[in-house]
Amino acid sequence: MTPCGCGLRDNWLNSLTAIRLMPVFAIPYPVIDPVLIALGPLQIRWYALAYIFGLLLGWAYARALVARDALWGGQARPDAVSLDDLLVYVALGVVLGGRLGYVLFYNFDFFLDNPGEIIAVWHGGMSFHGGLVGAALAGVFFAKRTQVPVSSVSDLCCAVVPIGLFLGRIANFIKPELWGRPTDVAWAMVFPGAGPFARHPSQLYEAGLEGATLFALLWLMVRLGALRRPWLVTGVFCIGYGVARIICEFFREPDPQLGFLFGGATMGMLLSVPLILIGVGCLWLAIKREAEAF
Repeated sequence: MTPCGCGLRDNWLNSLTAIRLMPVFAIPYPVIDPVLIALGPLQIRWYALAYIFGLLLGWAYARALVARDALWGGQARPDAVSLDDLLVYVALGVVLGGRLGYVLFYNFDFFLDNPGEIIAVWHGGMSFHGGLVGAALAGVFFAKRTQVPVSSVSDLCCAVVPIGLFLGRIANFIKPELWGRPTDVAWAMVFPGAGPFARHPSQLYEAGLEGATLFALLWLMVRLGALRRPWLVTGVFCIGYGVARIICEFFREPDPQLGFLFGGATMGMLLSVPLILIGVGCLWLAIKREAEAF
């Protein structure tokens, strides 16, 4: 067969695949302007608001948690006033860590050729795992500065992080970006900029698992006294997020510049494995300290 024939055959197969993955009753994508308000050159985007409100709601929830003595059982913790400083530290850690993580793990070659783009965060490109590392370093700095146990700061932060995760994934859906793989499920959507294929709304899956479900689990644990056991909330968060992210990666389209790495694995899956291991280590510390207390 000639090369031309091969090309025609491939186009024909791609067309058949596209038709097969277009469900008859696909849900229309609710197109939402990513810019909420535009005042001349000043634009207020949903994406930025997700970060801002995630931090503010997390700060408010953290203040409510530290105000309740019964939840901590005598464990040392930050006071409500010092949380203002923690908010600033964590915000810087999330932005710097998230951007650096994206540069190093998701698009290193591009940024190596275009170093000026590294600071252009308004063009998009943030890594949750990088942001988590940045926030963790900020939390350690805060703990040392205020003479509060690192475990208390970590458990407090991990209890509130799913709020930001939920809002961030909703912002991914609105933008839209980080859409899912082609599918023929009844709730599939054809996303602008994602070609003709109907796809999983994987951003909503992540909002539900990494955000709402994980928050509900940690909220219940806190109500049952988990903050009295150092590292317990941190351990469950790390394991819970890692597992939820790996599950969602089976429905999410890999980043185009990376694709599948090996054996169907994606970068999001690989970065979640050490997070799960860290969570297991935190649970071991929590159990060990509980045993030593008796």
